Amino acid sequence: MLSLIVFLPLFGALVLLFLPDERSQKWWSVIITTITFLVSLLLFVWWRNGYAGMQFVEQREWVPGLHIQYYLGVDGISLFLVLLTTFLGPIVTLFSWDAVKEDVRTYLIFLLWLETGILGVFVALDLVLFYVFWDMMLVPMYFLIGKWGHDRRIYAALKFFIYTAAGSAFMLIAILVLYFKAGTFDLMKIYQMHLPLNVQIWAFVAFALAFAIKVPLFPFHTWLPDAHVQAPTAGSVILAGVLLKMGTYGFLRFAVPMFPDAAKMAVPVISVLAIIGIIYGALVALVQDDLKSLVAYSSIAHLGFVVLGIFALNIWGVSGAVLQMVNHGLSTGALFLLVGMLYNRRHTRLIKEFGGLWKQVPVYGFFFLIIMLSSIGLPGLNGFVGEFTILIGAFKARPIYAVFGATGVILAAWYLLRAFREVMEGPLENPANMEIKDLNWREIAVLVPIVILVVLIGLFPNIFFDKINPSVVLLLKHLGG
Repeated sequence: MLSLIVFLPLFGALVLLFLPDERSQKWWSVIITTITFLVSLLLFVWWRNGYAGMQFVEQREWVPGLHIQYYLGVDGISLFLVLLTTFLGPIVTLFSWDAVKEDVRTYLIFLLWLETGILGVFVALDLVLFYVFWDMMLVPMYFLIGKWGHDRRIYAALKFFIYTAAGSAFMLIAILVLYFKAGTFDLMKIYQMHLPLNVQIWAFVAFALAFAIKVPLFPFHTWLPDAHVQAPTAGSVILAGVLLKMGTYGFLRFAVPMFPDAAKMAVPVISVLAIIGIIYGALVALVQDDLKSLVAYSSIAHLGFVVLGIFALNIWGVSGAVLQMVNHGLSTGALFLLVGMLYNRRHTRLIKEFGGLWKQVPVYGFFFLIIMLSSIGLPGLNGFVGEFTILIGAFKARPIYAVFGATGVILAAWYLLRAFREVMEGPLENPANMEIKDLNWREIAVLVPIVILVVLIGLFPNIFFDKINPSVVLLLKHLGG
C-alpha cells in the first residue's frame, strides 16, 4: 500500500516521457495525482483506531551487508501528512494547467518527482532510506524554482539548495556515527536504545540543524522568503504545504525520540527560537508591500507555533502541532494559490496596485475571506483548533511561552486583515483592475476542496485527533513524559 502511494507519482513522471502532446501530459498528471490521493484515502478508511504503533508496515532487506532496509510505515503522526501531500498533488497540477507555458512536460515531471520524494520522507523508517528520500526532493525543487520561477529565481534556487544540502550533510554524518554506535539504521530499534548523553547531544544538534533549516526556524529562515517569492505558484504551494513540514516532522519522528535526554535539554533554547520566529515573522509580514512576500513571512510565524507545540513535550502541544502542520498546509497553500490567481490576471503582487476588488471579483473575494480567516485562527475554522491546542500545551509547559506565543495570533490578525482590506475593500479606482475576470471553473475546483477541509477540521477536530493522539501518547511515554 505505502509503496504504491509513494511511487505512483514517479511512475506517472516516467509515463510523461512518452506522451506526445501538452494536453495529454496535463490530463495524465491530474489523473495520476488524483489516483494517488484516492489510494491514500484507503489508509484513513482501513486505519486501526486506537492503535499507537506503525501501520501498513513494509519491511525487507535492501543492502543486507550494511543492514540497510526498505522499511516503510505510517502512524498517527505521519498519516495526515501523507494525506495532505497526496491531496495537494492534483490541486497544484490542476492549477498549473494554464499557469505554466514553457516546457510543460519537464515541469510536470519535476512536480511528480517532488511528490514521491516528500511522501517517502513521511513513511521511511530506515535512516538511510529516509536520507535518500530527503535528498531526492532537492533536485526537482531546485529546478522548479530555478527554471519556472520569477526574476531572481536562480539566486533563490541556489540559496534553497545550499542551505538544505548543508543541513543534510551534518545529518548524514550523524546517521553514520549512529550506525557505528547502534549497529543498525532501523529507527524502531534505535528508539529502544539508550545512547550515552554525549552522543545524544551532538547527534541531536546535527539532526536539529537539518530540520531547523527546513522548517525554517529562526535564525535559519533567510532562504524561505526568497524561495517562496521566486518560485512558481505550484512550487510555493508544495513548499509551504508539505515540504516545510519535513522539518517539523523530522523533529517529531527522529530528533526528539532518538535523543530524548538531549531533546529535553534543548527545550528552552528551541522554544525561545520558536517564539522569536513567531513574533519576527509576523512583524516583518506586517510591513510587506508584496502580497506573496507577506504570505511567505507568515509561514515563518505559523511554523514557529508548530515548533513551540512540539517542544512543549505534552499531549496538547504535540497533538496540536501535528494538526497545525496540516492546517498550515491547507491555509497557507490556499493563500499562495489565491495570490497566484491574482498575479496571473494582473502580473503584479504589489498590494498598492489593488483595492476594491470585491466589486469586480466577488467569488475570488469569498474564497480569500474564508482562507484569510482560517489563517488568522477564527473559531470554527481549522487554524483555531491547532493554535489553541498548541497554546494550551505551551502554557502547561511554561506559561510565559504561551503569553509570548499568543502575540503571534494578534499580529496575524493585524497583517492579514490589513492585506485583505487594502486588496479587496475600498473604491475600485485602478483602471487595470476593472478588466479582471472572476475565477473560472478550474480555479473554483481547486479551492473548494480546501475550504471544505478548513471547515471540517474546525468543526470536527476529533476526526483527526482520534488518530493522532494514540501515537503522540506512545511518543511521550518513550520520552518518559
